[in-house]
Amino acid sequence: MGALHRPSLVAAATVLLTCLPAGADGPFGQARVTAADLATVALTAVALALLIASPRAGLPARALVLAPVAGAACVAVLASPDLVASVPGCLRYVQVFVIVPVAVMVTLRDRADRLIVGGAVVAAAALQGVVGCVQALTGTGASYAGERVRAVGTFGAADVMGMASVVSFGVIILLGAGLAVRGQWRAAAFGGAALLCVPLALSLSRGAWLALLCAVLVMVFLHSRVLAARVILACAAAGLVLLAAGLGTGSDTLGRRVASIATAVTQPDQSLSDRYTLWRTAAGMWLDHPITGVGPRRFAELRDTYAPIELSSGSDTDDPVHGFQRRPLLSPHNMYLLTLSEQGLLGLAALGLCLGSLAWWAVRGGAVIAAGLLTWQLADFVYGDIGGPPTLVMSVVLGLVLSRVARAEPSVTGVPAGRGGAR
Repeated sequence: MGALHRPSLVAAATVLLTCLPAGADGPFGQARVTAADLATVALTAVALALLIASPRAGLPARALVLAPVAGAACVAVLASPDLVASVPGCLRYVQVFVIVPVAVMVTLRDRADRLIVGGAVVAAAALQGVVGCVQALTGTGASYAGERVRAVGTFGAADVMGMASVVSFGVIILLGAGLAVRGQWRAAAFGGAALLCVPLALSLSRGAWLALLCAVLVMVFLHSRVLAARVILACAAAGLVLLAAGLGTGSDTLGRRVASIATAVTQPDQSLSDRYTLWRTAAGMWLDHPITGVGPRRFAELRDTYAPIELSSGSDTDDPVHGFQRRPLLSPHNMYLLTLSEQGLLGLAALGLCLGSLAWWAVRGGAVIAAGLLTWQLADFVYGDIGGPPTLVMSVVLGLVLSRVARAEPSVTGVPAGRGGAR
């Protein structure tokens, strides 16, 4: 009964349960049901109970923007040559982009609920950040250039960008909160966001850095164009100072990582070179199956058929929990190309319609935090895709965004959705 009185606690628990330490698992690619996965089942059950108990509340009309995502995934499964292999991929895709976000939206009924879930995301970011800093300082993180100095939080080397994702969400929420308040609360929010930038830097995730920069610029611009201009000038000045000081000359790990951003296209390192090759592989699959793709979760199966010979056999990972492992490259590390290759133009159009509509509504409605979260995710999908516990945090964040932007419209039952999710 407690879950029905404050159902957002289940969504918050889902976020926090993703922080449980990653243990040594079986063969790479083996499906594993986590505590967070079970929490999403409970979250869905609570959401259904709420809808049954209050049928007049209905769902906001804007929530229907998620329907094409589920529809396109189902069409791709029906068109897949390997139905058995594609069904699990379809279910996971629908869970991440439809079921969990809608369930979160249903459970967020007022400002207190949104504070609970947003606070859980910030708490998870803080926990991951502390663990990540300890890893970087003590040499117990994931391996980078032969040293275990890369901060990965509790997710381990198997999900090397997971900590960066969760920490980025925390930075955005705190930054948005700081822009919305004044006085000591603003200082506390900005201070917390600044502190979280430390483990984000230690994650050595170039994509996360760039995605956060894009998100911050969008948020500041929505808050104040004058402030946005000042931030851009400050960033440009800081960049010149860092270059003048010699950052990126190769004298330290972080400096080398920052410097590698400038040569990402002209002189890509091995990881970027493999990523570009995987992108071409995904494009080749799409060209042969343009409308419905090769089928969900079939990229890995068909990779060697389409990949050029220069693609590496795998990626080396190393951390104290899993040890050294050679992990095969089983996705293009680009959500748009993964969707295009496995679900074709129908799937990519549905995903683009969904995320694009949410972003447009967030910007038009002046929802600073929602716009920042979506901007980060849109940029993140250029270099990453779904997988691992952080994906469920992303699903909850999408539900948080949906609850903010969707209730500006009447519900599908024709009954006004109320003001609870308007701001």
